[in-house]
Amino acid sequence: MNKLMVISAVGPDRPGVVHDLSRIVLDCGGNIVESRMTALGSEFAMLLLVSGNWHTLAKLEGELERAGRKDNLAIHVRPTEKRQSGEPLLPYAVDVVCMDQSGIVFNLARFFSSRNIEIAELNTRSYAAAHTGAPMFSV
Repeated sequence: MNKLMVISAVGPDRPGVVHDLSRIVLDCGGNIVESRMTALGSEFAMLLLVSGNWHTLAKLEGELERAGRKDNLAIHVRPTEKRQSGEPLLPYAVDVVCMDQSGIVFNLARFFSSRNIEIAELNTRSYAAAHTGAPMFSV
């Protein structure tokens, strides 16, 4: 029976980091079900949902620990379960573009949580406006 495991890995950004970690998953017999990967500053961060049997996931955990030491990666592994479907909800997508200032993410999160609305995914980016150079923030 397949089990699920969430893997987070953060370390120096370099070519090949995705190849190396996905190779470990494959070599151990695991399957990447979902992933999120991004460069943040000079670091690379990856979140993986991996499936496999108990033996596969145990082996994978050990191999990832070795890779973390070798490649200076902070790796965290956590078993998980398949997400349970609750009551049918209406999905929303929200786009916000504004002048950058402290507290934008906090205030958006407070707005949604006070209405018992779950945030399933959130991406943010700071940048300079094209013509004025004004600090901008997008969610």
